[in-house]
Parts: sequence; structure tokens; C-alpha cells
Amino acid sequence: MTKPLSADMPEHGDRLKPALDAVYNWNYDSELEDLRRLYLKGLDLQWIARDALPWDQGIDQDAFAQSFTMGGIPVQELRFWQKLPKETRWEIARRGAAFMLSNFLHGEQGALMVAAQLVNAVPHMDGKFYAATQTLDEARHVEVFARYIGQLDRVYPIAPSLKELLDKTLCVDGWMFKAVGMQVVVEGLALYTFRDMRETTREPLLKQLLTYVSRDEARHTAFGIKYLSNVVPTLEPARVAELEDFAFEATRMLLDSRRGSTLNDAFMQNLKEAGVDPADLAAGLRDDQDKLAAAVARRGGRLGPVSGFVVPTLRKIGLFGDRISDHFREMFDVMHITLPSDRPGAPGPNPLDRLVEVPEDLESWATGAS
Repeated sequence: MTKPLSADMPEHGDRLKPALDAVYNWNYDSELEDLRRLYLKGLDLQWIARDALPWDQGIDQDAFAQSFTMGGIPVQELRFWQKLPKETRWEIARRGAAFMLSNFLHGEQGALMVAAQLVNAVPHMDGKFYAATQTLDEARHVEVFARYIGQLDRVYPIAPSLKELLDKTLCVDGWMFKAVGMQVVVEGLALYTFRDMRETTREPLLKQLLTYVSRDEARHTAFGIKYLSNVVPTLEPARVAELEDFAFEATRMLLDSRRGSTLNDAFMQNLKEAGVDPADLAAGLRDDQDKLAAAVARRGGRLGPVSGFVVPTLRKIGLFGDRISDHFREMFDVMHITLPSDRPGAPGPNPLDRLVEVPEDLESWATGAS
């Protein structure tokens, strides 16, 4: 028998009251062909989560534990980790990954709601068309992450700083702010992190899942770049400054979600529940400090998604002038965030000293396609 559904708040839920203008556009001709082509590509590349992925094969536990990372730290390369019993490695890996993937899951739900808002709020029909395809993409991502997490462990609560960023993006008044918060900052984090995870993991089902999701995320980020790049140059300086300030604050929240104690506390709790003394891990980290530092450096350091993608994207769309660049530099200095140094023991450079360019072909970059 079907369970009756309450018309009120779900048992496990939260409520916001976002400000949003709904904009009609009676001109149905294409005004920005790049967006119309992106919309058509999104239609061509739709996939059905239930059918596209081999769910019946389950998760390869050995492969998963052999390529497990926690917050960008490749713990599987530590001698401490390699000496643990196979069953213990799996317990730690599945719990830790469920925590990380849960926050991706919650982020995808936030993206689902923002994309739905953009259908109403963007003023151009090409933007409305594309945002409609992204809304479906995000629903599919929620579906696949929830299903994969269910094979690992359970869904963990959202990290407070990520919730703050999603709330701010949902509640901000103005479609360009929503596009900056979601298409540039949140999607930039997702695209960069999914790419890194896809290249790292040896678990076949997760690798296939991330290939499909990353292909979608590449289009989402391209939407923000193509759309905002055509709009920002038409804005008054004061409006540009407002968007830059919003992007800066959103990036600060993003950094908090990756640097806060929530991640470390969750990992330590997972260790205890798996029967491992966190002090033994601390000793293992000290013993393999140089090896670990080199592995982290290969992945761009703990700031990878920000310096390697979010900030270059802001610069590409015209939201990274001298004033806001100084704010970012000061924030990195205060947080003592540097890139890996070329010389062992020497302080690393500020991330703004080594900005890269946003890849032209985001889909190939994200999925490893030639």
C-alpha cells in the first residue's frame, strides 16, 4: 500500500523563503547561439541513471579501498594504511566516502533548486531552455549519488558551511548572483573535484558514475561562462563590483567547507568506529610526511578547485578586477593557504601567482576524453 504523503514539511527537511522575480520573454528567437547549441547538446546527451550504470555489479570493495582519499589527502599511499587489515580499510573507506559523497549529494539538491529558479529568472529564452535541461541533470545526479551512497553506508548530514553557501545562493535576489554562486563557484568545485576523484578511483562503478556526472557538470559550468561572459561587459562598474563581492563571499564559504573541522571530525569518528586509534594515523602521517606532501602537490594542493578553476573562471567572465584580486590575496594570506613549493621546506607561493587558464574543451578535460 502506498504510504500517505504529508502536504507540510518533510520529516527530514528545511525551509527557505527565497526572493525571486519570474521573467517572461515573448521573443522566442535565439539571441545567444552558444547557449542554444549548449541546450541542444544537453538534449543529445541525456542518460537514464537506472539503465546507464551497471548497478547490479555492486561496489568493488578492494578497488575502492585501494584508491580512497579523504579531503584530497591520499591516505591509501601511507604505510600505515597499507598495513591495516583489508576489512578495516574497507570500513574506513566506505564510511569516509559516504560522508564526502553525502555532501556532494546535498550540493546536487541545492543545484537542482537553483537551476529550477534560473528557468524563471533568466531574461533570455536561450538561458531558460538551457536551465531546463540542467534541472533534469541535477535531478539525475541526486538520484545516482543517493543510490551509490546507499550501497556504501548511509547519508550523512550536510556540512554547515556548504548549507550556508547553498542557502545564500537560493535566497539572493537576482539571476546573475545565482549564476555566479551556482554555475561558477558550486559547479566549479564539483567539476574539479569529480574530475580528480574520477582519475583517482579504481572502483569501476564509481568511475563510470563520475564520467557521466562530470560530462553534465562540464556543460553546467560552460553555461555560466558563456552566459555571464556576454552579460558582464554590459554592466555598470557598481553592478560588477556587487557580483565580484558575492563571488568572493561564496568562495570564502567554499573554502570553509573544505577547511573546517567537520571533515576531520567525521574522519576521526570513522576511524574509531572501525577500531583504529586516530593517534596511530597521526604517527603514520608524520612517518610519511614527505611522501604525502608530494601526493597532495600532484593534485594541486588543498586549494585545487579554487585556484585551479573557480578563480580562473571568475577572471574569464570579467569578475576578477584588481580590487577583488587584492581581497582574494589577503584571504589566502590570512588563512595561510599557499600552493606547493618548488623547493622542499620553502614557503609556497600565493595561489594568485600561478593562475591557470580555464580549459576550452571542458568536457574532454573533465572526462579524460581525447
